[in-house]
Amino acid sequence: MSLTAQTYWAEYAWLDGQVVPDVVIVVATDGRIKAVRPGSPLHPAGSVTLRGLTVPGLANAHSHAFHRALRGIVQAGASARPPDGAAPDSFWTWRKVMYEVAGRLTPDSYFDLARAVYAEMAMAGITCVGEFHYVHHAPGGGRYADPNAMGEALIAAAAEAGIRITLLDTCYLSSGFGKEPDQHQLRFSDGTADAWAERVSALKSDGNTRVGAAIHSVRAVPVDQLATVSGWAEGQAAPLHVHLSEQTAENDACVEAHGFTPTRLLADHGVLGPRTTAVHATHLTPGDIRLLGHSATGVCMCPTTERDLADGIGPAAQLSQAGSPLSLGSDSHAVIDILEEARAMELDERLHTRTRGHWTAAQLLRAATADGHAALGWGADTGRIEVGALADLTTIALDSVRTAGPPARLGAETAIFAATNADVRHTVVGGRHVVRDGAHQLVPRVPEALAGAIAALHG
Repeated sequence: MSLTAQTYWAEYAWLDGQVVPDVVIVVATDGRIKAVRPGSPLHPAGSVTLRGLTVPGLANAHSHAFHRALRGIVQAGASARPPDGAAPDSFWTWRKVMYEVAGRLTPDSYFDLARAVYAEMAMAGITCVGEFHYVHHAPGGGRYADPNAMGEALIAAAAEAGIRITLLDTCYLSSGFGKEPDQHQLRFSDGTADAWAERVSALKSDGNTRVGAAIHSVRAVPVDQLATVSGWAEGQAAPLHVHLSEQTAENDACVEAHGFTPTRLLADHGVLGPRTTAVHATHLTPGDIRLLGHSATGVCMCPTTERDLADGIGPAAQLSQAGSPLSLGSDSHAVIDILEEARAMELDERLHTRTRGHWTAAQLLRAATADGHAALGWGADTGRIEVGALADLTTIALDSVRTAGPPARLGAETAIFAATNADVRHTVVGGRHVVRDGAHQLVPRVPEALAGAIAALHG
C-alpha cells in the first residue's frame, strides 16, 4: 500500500512482549518493515513521530458493517421495561430491526456506509477487518448484473478507508432447520452451496484483500451443504468462520433436528480445525469445548455485542485452556473499540467467576493483534513489529486523562485496562499514515460521513 519508503520513530513500541523506548521503524516501498532499531533517542531526518505506545495494528475479526446503522436506534426499545404481558426485548426482537435495515441496502448505499464505518475503525486503531458478509443480492433475491456487487462494494470501501479486509463471504440458505428463507432472507441466499461457491470463486484477493468463507450458522446452512462450504475454503486455503451457539434457542432446535449440538454437528461434517473460527461460542457443553479446543478451532469473542444483545458470557477461559486461540470482534458495532473488547473479555470472566487475572495484558493484546490477524488469513505477515512483517501499526496515547500516570513500562496494562478508541493517535497500514494525530487522512469528516450514510438508510 505504501508507494514510498517511510521511517517512523516510536516513543515506545511493543517488541517481543516488552515495552521498548525510542524505536525506529523503517518501512520499505512494499509496505513491509525493513528495519527495527530500539534505543534510538534521536529522530532520524524525515522520520514521523509516533508519540505513545505503538503496537501491531488491531484486528477486528468479526464485523457486520451495516449493523452500524442500528446504533442508538435499537437501544430505544431495549431501554424501556416492556408492558405487562409483552415479551421482553431480546436478540430476536433486535433481529427484526436489523432485517429492516438490511432490506434497504444497495451496492451504492452499502459502499457509502461501509467506507464511513471502516474509517471509524481506522480511527479506533483497527488495520484489518473480517467482514462477515451475507447481504449478497437485491431485495427479493434477484441478482445484480455483477453477482458480487455488494461484496465488491465492501472491498472498495475498505480500500478507500485505508484498512485491510478479509471478506468472509457467507453461505446462508435457510431460515431454520428444514425451512426455506423468509422474505427478508431471500437476498442472503444463493439457493445452494454449489451456487454460493460458484459466485464467491469470482472474487479475487489482492494486497489489501483476502477472500474467505463463512457458514452463517447451522440453522442457515443445511447439513448436506456444509461440506461444500468447508471444502471450498480448504481448496482455497482460506479462512472459514461460523456463528456458533449464540442463542440457546438455536442449540435446542439443532438437537431436536439432528440429535446433536451445533458444535458436534460441525465436527462430524469436517468444519472444525485450525483454519476455522467459531464466532460467539456462548452456550457450549463441556464436550463442545473439548471439540473446539482439541481441533485448534479458533473462537472470536464479541463481548460488547454479546452483552448488548443479552446473549450471555461465553466460556472464553475454558476454550483458551482447551486449545482454542481467541480473537476479538465488534460484530454489531454497538461500539467500535477493540481495546474495550479485550478488556471486556477479562472483566466479564471476572464477573462470571468472581476471580481475577484470567489473561495478562500481553495475552489480551495478542488476541487483539496477532491472533485476530491469523483468524483472518493474514497470520504470518501481521501482528508483530519486526523485519519482514507488514507495517501495520497502532499508536495509543499514554498521556490522556485515561492513561496518564502509570509508568511507561506498564504501557500494555494501561492500554488494555484503561485506554479506549479515543486514545488512538495514529494508525499506519502498510506504512501509509492513515490516521494522524486522531484525524483520518483519507476520509474527510468521518462523523458527517457516518451520519449521512445512516440517514439515507433510514429515509
